Amino acid sequence: MQHVTVANTPHAWRSLGAHLSVMALSLLAGLTLQTMAQAQTAAYPTKSITMIVPFPPGGLADIVARPVAEAMGRELGQPVIIENKGGAGGGIGMGVAARSKPDGYTVLLALSSLTVIPEADALLGRSPMFLLNELRPIARYTADPTVLAVRADAPWKTVKEFIDDARKRPGAINYGSSGNYGTMHVPMEILTQVAGVKLTHIPFTGAGPAVVAMLGGQIDALSTGPATVLQHVKAGKIRVLGHWGNGSLAALPDVTSLKDLGFNAEYAQWSGLFIPSGTPEPIAQRLRAAAKMAAQDAKAREVIQNTGSPVVYLDSPEFEKYVQADAKRMTDVVKKIGKVE
Repeated sequence: MQHVTVANTPHAWRSLGAHLSVMALSLLAGLTLQTMAQAQTAAYPTKSITMIVPFPPGGLADIVARPVAEAMGRELGQPVIIENKGGAGGGIGMGVAARSKPDGYTVLLALSSLTVIPEADALLGRSPMFLLNELRPIARYTADPTVLAVRADAPWKTVKEFIDDARKRPGAINYGSSGNYGTMHVPMEILTQVAGVKLTHIPFTGAGPAVVAMLGGQIDALSTGPATVLQHVKAGKIRVLGHWGNGSLAALPDVTSLKDLGFNAEYAQWSGLFIPSGTPEPIAQRLRAAAKMAAQDAKAREVIQNTGSPVVYLDSPEFEKYVQADAKRMTDVVKKIGKVE
């Protein structure tokens, strides 16, 4: 404890009084700010919440985000508004979310490209759009193997026909993606490596535009989550040749895995909710509870599952471990892919 010696003079006592007054005011101000912060946290949320989707409408992130946002809004008592911020394989929107004020009013519905982009930035020697530790995992909603899709009128009926043609005509077959190192680019690069073929990559701003381009005949193929193409498969416009998982898919039980066809190519496209790191713990826990309720909400589950992507929920601690493991695995994949400008 600090001891203060004061001379026994009127001036000294006035100085001491002034010093103590300043200390008291500082303490009072600190307590007031703390009380205000606690009150704001306890009252959270008092306004609408923005859910950033780092892709255009039509892709898996947007498909999952909309019923989740609606369910979370009902649970939190405030609307959760979707804001699509596409570009750079999702990196632009993810970066915006990571740099947002950690006050609980900005959340992110991201895909598995989140674990790839920081490593890709490092590989290319560019300033990172965001770092993994700037975002905190809150809930995983889906985790699906991507599928190899072509138009229904394409000449390939099987994966073998597709690969054989690619071997005969290196670079002649093209495919679309949501951007370099995104969830539609990485699995195709894995396949080209294990199959020893060359395909031409054409990046778009998201899965939605890529699917539209394929339906319109601008591109030949793509790899994407089942939810993105299932409606077109049912309509007879798209054919799925294989998938990057194990066993069979619930939505497409007749489609064989690439692994079963002799290609050691595996990749899962997951979707999950994140918040900026540094978000106050009471608010983080409020969002975690609302995110869990959204995963259990009958209406939200039905909407998501009807798209062909069943809800495969992971709570925050388990999801955090899952993301860390995925990031470690994707580091090796990105290094194998190498620089893609």
